[in-house]
Amino acid sequence: MIGYPIQHSLSPWIHEQFLKRTNHNGVYTIFEIAPEDNFEDEMIKLREQELDGFNVTVPYKEKIIEYLDDIDPYAKKIGAVNTVKCKDGKWIGYNTDGIGYVRSLESKYPEIQTVKDCTILMLGAGGAAKGICHALVDKGYTSITIANRTKEKAQLLTEQHPSNQAISLEDAAQRVNEFDIIIQTTSIGMKPNTEEMIIPFTSLKQGAIVSDIVYQPIVTKFLQHAKEMNASIHLGHTMLLYQALYAFEIWTNLEPNMKHLDDELQHVLEG
Repeated sequence: MIGYPIQHSLSPWIHEQFLKRTNHNGVYTIFEIAPEDNFEDEMIKLREQELDGFNVTVPYKEKIIEYLDDIDPYAKKIGAVNTVKCKDGKWIGYNTDGIGYVRSLESKYPEIQTVKDCTILMLGAGGAAKGICHALVDKGYTSITIANRTKEKAQLLTEQHPSNQAISLEDAAQRVNEFDIIIQTTSIGMKPNTEEMIIPFTSLKQGAIVSDIVYQPIVTKFLQHAKEMNASIHLGHTMLLYQALYAFEIWTNLEPNMKHLDDELQHVLEG
């Protein structure tokens, strides 16, 4: 994996579990590239290594694109790459973030796959929101409302999908009890700012699912508040797990048994 800073990344641990569960030999290592390093020189070094693939994380998900030989249409639409497959001397770029998120959500709540017209509220309109939005639309979900501090940025996400709506965070706080699924896609509530919530809310729709992509802490204040209001919750570390799973499948064409792996990752995160 390339990125910065990534010394404490959990990706090596996750891929080690995938390798064990598929009885597959392999090594997953960290290749940290500091901002002051010459990125082009580092890419030349990477080309010289015998790799089946690599992950890309911040701040290089967009920068890597100019060094690719080909790019998957989905990643091209998003404008960011987090997974590269090395095949026959060529680098092919993919994005597994949004697809991994939706797979993690559907794995936890498989019943939503049969209700594609359920109402979804996405909080935030950044890079994570963009990937998740595209993945939801590709999976057939038809009623997505995007709320952001600046409504104009949310509107950018609706341009490619005219059926989606854009509203302000203030409107979202007023209307939060209208939605079946609520997805928090920003870093708000992450350690050390664990008392922050993106919007306040006093009621939720009966049977609502509330999701947060933040995974430190495991249960954010946003999720804890939703749980106290009898909502079903979806933990952020499962997105980390399933985006990695999709990358592993791209590289190896193997599907690891995922039984209890989300619980094991949770234990690792909790120390």
